[in-house]
Amino acid sequence: MRRALIWLHGGAWMQRDAGERSRGILAAHGLDVHPATYRLSHEATWPAQLDDVREAARKVRADHPGVPLLVAGTSAGAHLALHLALRGVDAPDDVAGVIAWAPPLDPLAADWPECRDPGSPWARLLGHVPAPGDQATADVTPANHVGNGVPVLLLHGREDDVVPATQTLDLSNALLASGHPVTTYLTAGGHDDDLGREDVRQVVASFLAASPAEPLIGPPR
Repeated sequence: MRRALIWLHGGAWMQRDAGERSRGILAAHGLDVHPATYRLSHEATWPAQLDDVREAARKVRADHPGVPLLVAGTSAGAHLALHLALRGVDAPDDVAGVIAWAPPLDPLAADWPECRDPGSPWARLLGHVPAPGDQATADVTPANHVGNGVPVLLLHGREDDVVPATQTLDLSNALLASGHPVTTYLTAGGHDDDLGREDVRQVVASFLAASPAEPLIGPPR
């Protein structure tokens, strides 16, 4: 059965990067790829972006009844893809899997202090500087929403100088501790995604081959 996949663009939640090449590469894996967009941080603050991608998922679901739904994204889009998969569209278990390339994940990470600068993408997304004990900061952090068991593929370049690869490693540990099937692949290169590189293509193909056909896209619950 052909699966539907929502593609979420990167751009630090501040701009739109269509990612047409990545979408084409994912389509070559036998996926029905549907690009989705969301309000940028100068248009609305968190959680408006999650609301937007959930609404996009509902539209894909309505157009593809009975077809498994996956979600993928790069950078800021990977952050939103993980939220959609870990929290669900209308129920915690209604996404079949997620592929996340170089996701920014924890604005409070000790090794990423620039996240707490007033002009950082995180501060723009939240509308204020991320801080311990802040409800919005906790909500925007995917590790605080693990536990629904969705399969996760995390990809990250070891030389990434935009988003530290430790972001992916830390989430991988949280996912494993919560019982998620998780594949983590650290590879050569920096922040720009290259899903067409042969080693990455094989990892994605293996993940998709192992991903269950359930859950299915159906009517909202």
